[in-house]
Amino acid sequence: MSQLALHGGQPIRTEPFPSWPVHGVREEELALEVLRSGQWWRYTLGEAVDSGASASKVAEFQQRFAEAHGCKYGIACVNGTAALEIALKALGVQPGDDVIVPPYSFIATASAPMLIGANPVFCDIEIDTLNLDPAKLEAAITPRTRAIIPVHFAGLAADMEAILHVANRHGIPVLEDAAHAHGGTWNGRPLGSIGAMATFSFQASKNMTAGEGGIVVTNDEDLAEIAESLVWVGRKKGRPWYEHHRLGWNYRLTEFQAAMLLAQLERLPEQTRTRQANGAYLTAQLERIPGIHPMAVPAFAAGHAWHIYCLRFVASEFGITREKFLEALAAEGVPGSSGYAHSLFNNPLFDESYQRYNELCPASNQACREAVWFEHRYLLGSKADMDSIAAAVSKIYHHRAELAG
Repeated sequence: MSQLALHGGQPIRTEPFPSWPVHGVREEELALEVLRSGQWWRYTLGEAVDSGASASKVAEFQQRFAEAHGCKYGIACVNGTAALEIALKALGVQPGDDVIVPPYSFIATASAPMLIGANPVFCDIEIDTLNLDPAKLEAAITPRTRAIIPVHFAGLAADMEAILHVANRHGIPVLEDAAHAHGGTWNGRPLGSIGAMATFSFQASKNMTAGEGGIVVTNDEDLAEIAESLVWVGRKKGRPWYEHHRLGWNYRLTEFQAAMLLAQLERLPEQTRTRQANGAYLTAQLERIPGIHPMAVPAFAAGHAWHIYCLRFVASEFGITREKFLEALAAEGVPGSSGYAHSLFNNPLFDESYQRYNELCPASNQACREAVWFEHRYLLGSKADMDSIAAAVSKIYHHRAELAG
């Protein structure tokens, strides 16, 4: 095995992985339509989608995205955090209520409830999927629990059957945080169509992006009407512009963003198929190496969206620390990340009362110590690219004694 690049050897990779975002002529065409129309912002509250180049891109995108994800209604907004706030408020969550969330997630999953005055209650994850553990859910429910937010982490479907079994028994709505899950499925059903509502993000790193943006989707007409009103400062369809029926936000999406997202939505099916094929292929290569444990993909989650390629790095099995591994990996031309530094409840945002979750959520803390992430753009490459990732990991394993010394 050749010398490690970290010690002066030739790196496994010298070429970059595919860049992100992917864009081309279609994005240009749609953006120019908006530019030349002079209507960079459109009033779409309660309006049906018209056809033709002069139609609102926001209205068209809302409809197309919702349909692609098995839903009747889509309400676009400024970002994924705002989408969570809107959905929680539409579901009737009030100040002082409890919302169950996983601790291994982006801060928005916990901060969105806080931003409307509710309390995040953390429920641990499954270490082999990084998703909410249904076996821990019952114990997390309180008399004030008004919503449960499972995250389809990295694009892998959470165990929705088990989660809904508990939630339905208690009459608690489930809000899917699908920020990572564009185009993913659970038992063949589109992620986003399973709970009472769902939210997606279009932030720059996501599998569909306009730089920023978000959307709420649902099959419930009443919830959709409330969510849309909240995006439009509490306005109501068919009522005067300066008449406000509930406390809401100015959380609207622009026509330019919607134009980008319409083009991105057209690309999504093929990109998802590529990520799925490469994700499965890479797992088959990596799982042979001691200490490398790719995330499990249960049968119900076969439609993995692969926003992040995640694995557990077990230092005691591999023979070096995760920090040394990531340093050596980057030198071989395969940059990786350790993901979240700590579980959400250990952020300075939370007071000392949240420290009890260190005992209640050991799997989340373990994931923070062991996780290694690769960006989804890597999975848009070729099988040769996947082979190079596996080769870099294997090379480091065979030189681990040099790094451990």
